[in-house]
Amino acid sequence: MCVKVVCVGGGPAGLYLAILLKRQNPSHDITVHERAPEGSTYGWGVTYWQGLMDRLRAHDPESADAIAKNSVHWYEGVAHVRDMSTRQPGDQGSGIGRHRLLELLAERARELGVRLEFESEITQLPPEADLVVAADGIGSALRTRYADAFGTHVAHGRNHFLWLGTTKVFDAFTFAFVETLHGWIWAYGYPYDTGHSTCVIECSPETLTGLGLHSADEGDGLALLERLFADLLDGHPLIGRASDGTSVPWLNFRTLTNRTWHHDGLVLLGDAAHTTHYSIGAGTTLALEDAMALATALGEHPALPDALAAYEKRRRSELLSAQSAARYSARWYESLPRYIELPPHRMFALLGQRHSPLLPYVPPQLYYGLDKAAGQLGPLRRLKRWLGPRAARALHAARTPDRSR
Repeated sequence: MCVKVVCVGGGPAGLYLAILLKRQNPSHDITVHERAPEGSTYGWGVTYWQGLMDRLRAHDPESADAIAKNSVHWYEGVAHVRDMSTRQPGDQGSGIGRHRLLELLAERARELGVRLEFESEITQLPPEADLVVAADGIGSALRTRYADAFGTHVAHGRNHFLWLGTTKVFDAFTFAFVETLHGWIWAYGYPYDTGHSTCVIECSPETLTGLGLHSADEGDGLALLERLFADLLDGHPLIGRASDGTSVPWLNFRTLTNRTWHHDGLVLLGDAAHTTHYSIGAGTTLALEDAMALATALGEHPALPDALAAYEKRRRSELLSAQSAARYSARWYESLPRYIELPPHRMFALLGQRHSPLLPYVPPQLYYGLDKAAGQLGPLRRLKRWLGPRAARALHAARTPDRSR
């Protein structure tokens, strides 16, 4: 059956869904509308891990190969605390520039016959479409228009963050924690091509205002951050200008959820449906996995309501673990003084365990000892793996209203 699909939003989720639907049935009529000009995306690099690449290859080998060819990789994590540092091996991580990722997906979509309309904003449901996909991010215009139907809820995080680039090319996923007279400020850095890295800066609201970063203009703010992170940057600048020339603001992370993800032929995808804290590095991965799940559901269920219900049910279940990890990761950074005075190698070990629902309730030194023992004893390791997902499901159940009453 040939269907007419309108994707609103030309980010990774919308483009990849269009690719997958065209691969399923070349006769599908698919148009992607993006309100910004082509090539004007904001953002530095995005991260992913090998599991995503395996899934991308299973769904569309051509785009997967192009992404892999344009990615850089790392195999270690580094943490700098004051004048101390520790380096640990880890799983292979990968980074690719957001701009380059979108170029590759757009090229593949066009090759398959998808129409891409840039500088085209859709704020009402096109009556001629069989399915409209809102893939236009956390500020989705269509989701906002029907916010009551979707049951949208947004919670704001406590800390402030700034998304920057730098010409310093990190050789590992890098953390740097700097103590100031007004509290701690820290950076996450990772490479995304041979000449650039992403550098995310985060701090508490007290540190932000104490340092005057909340009111500093862009030039003064970046100069102060470059001084604070001079040892990390090795003389390289921080880059804070978006491609349209506007300055990059300090933000509080917004965790967005929806009671339902579909309404009258309109379905939510990626950040329009859900967000997860940037500290777990999964936003782009989850958006692409949404696209895979929606395309699969549309291929398996001839009736559109059945397909959308199956997509939502599957993704809600799959997201429980990542959403739990994101909540606890954000909480770890908001509770940084609890961990920062540990020896660097122990602090870094607990940084790697920040997704655990048990960590906030166990003294850090004790948790470190238990975690080390669990790594050596099979039964403890299995118990730890068993507890994590069950705690996530229990928390989800506690937060979900009982609609049977």
